[in-house]
Amino acid sequence: MQFPERFANLPEYAFPRLRKLLDAHAPGGSPITMTIGEPRHPMPDFVHPILAAHIHEFGVYPPNDGTPELLAAIAGWTARRYGAHLDADRLMVLNGTREGLFNAAIALCPEAKAGKRPVILMPNPFYQVYAVAALTVGAEPVYVPAEASTGYLPDYAALSAEMLDRVAIAYICSPSNPQGAVASRDYIASLLALAEKHDFRVFADECYSEIWHDAPPPGILGVARDIGADPERVFAFHSLSKRSNLPGLRSGFVAGGPDAIARIRQLRAFAGAPLPLPVQRVSAAAWRDEAHVDVSRAMYHDKFRLADQVFRGLQAYRRPEGGFFLWLPVEDGEAATLKLWREAGVRVLPGAYLSRDVAGRNPGRDFIRVALVAPKDETQAGLIQLRDCLYA
Repeated sequence: MQFPERFANLPEYAFPRLRKLLDAHAPGGSPITMTIGEPRHPMPDFVHPILAAHIHEFGVYPPNDGTPELLAAIAGWTARRYGAHLDADRLMVLNGTREGLFNAAIALCPEAKAGKRPVILMPNPFYQVYAVAALTVGAEPVYVPAEASTGYLPDYAALSAEMLDRVAIAYICSPSNPQGAVASRDYIASLLALAEKHDFRVFADECYSEIWHDAPPPGILGVARDIGADPERVFAFHSLSKRSNLPGLRSGFVAGGPDAIARIRQLRAFAGAPLPLPVQRVSAAAWRDEAHVDVSRAMYHDKFRLADQVFRGLQAYRRPEGGFFLWLPVEDGEAATLKLWREAGVRVLPGAYLSRDVAGRNPGRDFIRVALVAPKDETQAGLIQLRDCLYA
């Protein structure tokens, strides 16, 4: 039986690849996991009571587009956070951002652009669903380096005009995964101007937007409002996984132009799974409340202060602007990951597993990604062991 050729170059997902690298080796100490970006801070106190009060609603089919209460709660949050006042027809609830980032490409990517195979741009390193979405719709994925020289964000404007005219969708992640770079207002405005000039859509993956240090990162919705961008080009993807420490709830949303959201809703009516009503009730409460977000952010601040202390004087260390990852330079990310596991029992992720080789070069090869999601004491122990093992 043959498989579609467009998936021949599908990258292996990072975590099965990591297990192949490490699991044949015994850990060199009590295992400390700093790999996956799964928040481990306490869930908001209101989750259990709301679920209990609405447990009977698991017995009915939920509305596919989201309840009016949930859509209103999301719209209230976008207004408070970005000054973007969105009607319900510009919102669609999601089973987390991954579903939306994938399905929106299916719903919105044309079969051809400028008479040729469409291009989907993405930063390199990148969240791997971007590449899979591109391959699924038959587009050409173009991996654009996001390195120190570009502020750890992709420089899409540096691409040729011929290439840009073929672009259908450009993915951007801010704060970025894995580097923690924040796209400035000027960066976002310039990207939207580029999208207008070359007629493509921008998919902004902003699931780390509420984990920041000095100031809330600007978002694409606010910048688009300020410059009067065409809403049909502008898509923001958000989730409660990181913001509210609810990764298992699988709840998020996409905001965009009403025509495009109608197409996403149409596809999801056939191929998507609506959020159960009790989940929608919890989600509405989470989008309405900021107190639990402030508490969680303070906990991340504490852990980054620990990282600052542990790596003080180490030239290789850079505190990220947002998110909860460290992106640490090493001589070889895969070798460093194996050494750290075998000698210290600390489990991290090689940067190359989040990147793609382009012209024989992988921009993540000389890095490891370290997730600061564990409790403070465990995080401190892991960072100290990492420092002593790799940088002593």
